[in-house]
Amino acid sequence: MSLRKHLLESCSLHTVLDLPGGTFLGAGVKTVVLFFDKGVSTKKVWYYQLNPGRNLGKTNPLNENDLAEFIELQKTKADSLNSWTVKAADINAETCDLSVKNPNKKDEAVLREPIEILDEISELDEQSAEILKSVRELL
Repeated sequence: MSLRKHLLESCSLHTVLDLPGGTFLGAGVKTVVLFFDKGVSTKKVWYYQLNPGRNLGKTNPLNENDLAEFIELQKTKADSLNSWTVKAADINAETCDLSVKNPNKKDEAVLREPIEILDEISELDEQSAEILKSVRELL
């Protein structure tokens, strides 16, 4: 039995918090936080897709204000533009795919401001320079 299926059957997966890319520097992938209660099987899963409205990174980290709506809505697991509920019966039993697909939003490409892109390039250049310096010191 797959780990996902086991967890859905032996625990109640009640909340999935989808964090944007850049939340954890160097992770390279988006982060999704799963909230479980042990001992009861999953009946429904409440999803929340965090959208702080800005790019996150080393100089612009996630903060308490970014999580305020999540914390408030999570109390009642209310549906909103950023949150929705999926019944366990609607989760594919074979794959137990828990992918975050917000049904309330159309697939729109988020366009960043040019200055944000330039700032990120500068930050990445600084990181590359530090890594190269470390490698040179090893030689």
